[in-house]
Amino acid sequence: MVAFRSLCIACFVFISSLVMANEGMWLPLLLEKLNEKEMKGMGMKISAKDIYNVNRGSLKDAIVSFGGFCTGEVISSKGLVLTNHHCGLDAIQSHSTIDHNYIRDGFWAKNYAEELPNPKLYVSFIIRIEDVTKQILAGVTASMSESERQLVTDKNIAAIRSTVKKESYQEASVKSFFEANQYYLFITETYKDVRLVGAPPSSIGNFGQDTDNWMWPRHTGDFSMFRIYAGKDNKPAEYSADNVPYIPKRSLAISLDGVNEGDFTMVLGFPGKTMEYMHSEAIRQTMEVNNPAKIAIRDKALAVMDGFMRKDEQIKIQYTKKYATISNAWKKWKGEIPGLIRTQALEKRKAYEAEFQKRVNANMEWKSQYGNLLSELEAAWKEIEPLARARDYYLEINSKIELFTVARRVNALRNAKNNGSKYDYSEGLTKLKDTLTELYKNFNPVVDRQLFESLITMYVNDQDNRIVSPLLMDYFKAAGKDFRKLADDIYGTAEYVSGSKMMTALEQNPQELIERSKTIKASLLYEDMLATYNKEVAAKLNEVQARINRLQRTYMQAQMEVKKEKKFYPDANSTLRLTYGNVKGYSARDGVKYDFYTHLDGAMEKYIPGDYEFDVPEKLRSLYKNKDYGQYGKNGKMPVCFVAANHTTGGNSGSPALDAYGNLVGLNFDRAWEGVMSDISYDPSICRNIMVDIRYVLFIIDKYAGAGHLVREMKLVHPKKK
Repeated sequence: MVAFRSLCIACFVFISSLVMANEGMWLPLLLEKLNEKEMKGMGMKISAKDIYNVNRGSLKDAIVSFGGFCTGEVISSKGLVLTNHHCGLDAIQSHSTIDHNYIRDGFWAKNYAEELPNPKLYVSFIIRIEDVTKQILAGVTASMSESERQLVTDKNIAAIRSTVKKESYQEASVKSFFEANQYYLFITETYKDVRLVGAPPSSIGNFGQDTDNWMWPRHTGDFSMFRIYAGKDNKPAEYSADNVPYIPKRSLAISLDGVNEGDFTMVLGFPGKTMEYMHSEAIRQTMEVNNPAKIAIRDKALAVMDGFMRKDEQIKIQYTKKYATISNAWKKWKGEIPGLIRTQALEKRKAYEAEFQKRVNANMEWKSQYGNLLSELEAAWKEIEPLARARDYYLEINSKIELFTVARRVNALRNAKNNGSKYDYSEGLTKLKDTLTELYKNFNPVVDRQLFESLITMYVNDQDNRIVSPLLMDYFKAAGKDFRKLADDIYGTAEYVSGSKMMTALEQNPQELIERSKTIKASLLYEDMLATYNKEVAAKLNEVQARINRLQRTYMQAQMEVKKEKKFYPDANSTLRLTYGNVKGYSARDGVKYDFYTHLDGAMEKYIPGDYEFDVPEKLRSLYKNKDYGQYGKNGKMPVCFVAANHTTGGNSGSPALDAYGNLVGLNFDRAWEGVMSDISYDPSICRNIMVDIRYVLFIIDKYAGAGHLVREMKLVHPKKK
């Protein structure tokens, strides 16, 4: 029975190695060669050139990288941009106060003059993409170390960036693909004047909050709206009151017809990171070591924040974005483990590797090149396991304690000033002031102190003594081995906890503060924790990781050589990609099958008056009661969200969901929890992306917010009436 089961898995893997429809994050410039035929067979009505074209306006010209962390799309000829509510949350939060709480109440500009500027927020367009693999790898040899190889490729990248043909206001960057076996050049245009236009209240834009995050069915209107401004020549420009709305090469038409089950959909955006070709041992460690460690730490951090946020409205405003950021990855990691188990991802990956090894062994040339590749990879991954766990503990804990963030910034300026290099101290001081000004806006020392106490307890108790800071242990012993007293001691003696005192000191006598940081316990502790980590963990981890990178690059090259029948797509790396599939529900588990659509009825069923997750605004309840949906409802109901089998990940938040004609039908914002392991192992049976129906977005803008002037900017179409 065991042998038969293994054979079945091996057969399944071999068949699926052709890459199933729905799987993949494809480079737009290669669609005509690799994907167009399949996409048209699945229902697409346009051509690959309508999606990516450098000679005329195409869909790519309506898509932006939003702030470098999300995706947005241009939906009017006046530069109106749509993205997710959670993508715009930083901007919404930055304009919020107790008296004008735009997170709680929403915000809608009635005209251009009311649109709110957002320093440091930007959007970037892709102008063109070019394959520059040969140029980048010129001079690279197989005998080079990783550092030697990096020096050569960096030099070649710099040469291309300095000589490439582009406009003065455009940027050039080179990204590696397929584990640095291929390289592509991206020419981009970045607009830095991006203003907040509108956002629904969190009771709509973040309805369901933590409970519903990563879950289906959803009833969340996860959207916000911005506008791109340009100079009067329509070129990128720094913020100015004289700037004018940007006129795009292309904006998306918006379909009012919705989607039916089986309809073709595609998502165009900037997915952040996937690891689809990792070794089976890496999958095992993700399931058994790394995810459990990170989940445990975030459990503690979220519990601390939640306890304060439920009691204090000001703290809730300050920590909403931080909480959401921590919670998002935490819940995703929790979903990855059962998803990998249910779909037998580890067993399938081992079977895939066995088939690869079988082919290699049958070919003398391949065997001489790749015969020991998998065993070497496995050994390297086993060697890195304890180091990777220590890394996760250090990074997770250190990044949650903002007192350490202040210490790191102050220490960095002090060290740079004292290291004898040609360092612009005044520029560094200005950056420190800017950074701390932003940090202290949303810093509460009581919350941070509790985070320190909870997380440092884990740092000490859950790790090998040799990788724990000796200075911390000295402080701990001096506090009678009482973590509460330790926290009192660190926070009671750190002037860093007072934003007003810190900013005053930086204005009046910054050099004295920088010098005094040598005696502040928080600074000393941060430095010793970092030094201990670098000595006991980072040095060895970096050496092993370099070996894994080299082996993985060779393995990626070998897979593409040995499995000629397979269409390979590169892992996500925050570059423009297209994924496609069909609208469909799924079976979540035994006896539970989900439909592909939700309606406003479901939000009312979840409604809990006064609850921070499931409250529903009175006006929305009234519109629902009266079935006042305008042109956006269908058959007496208001569609809200739908799912499809498009292969998405983080960074695709805010990406447009497009129909067969390239019209906007939805806004991607999440994935179904059962299939979040798709970053490691995509499975079409349960991997679903979640989108808010564009008609619900328009309904909220028009009927709820009374901002119909924004809808009138857009081009609304009925493609199914053709």
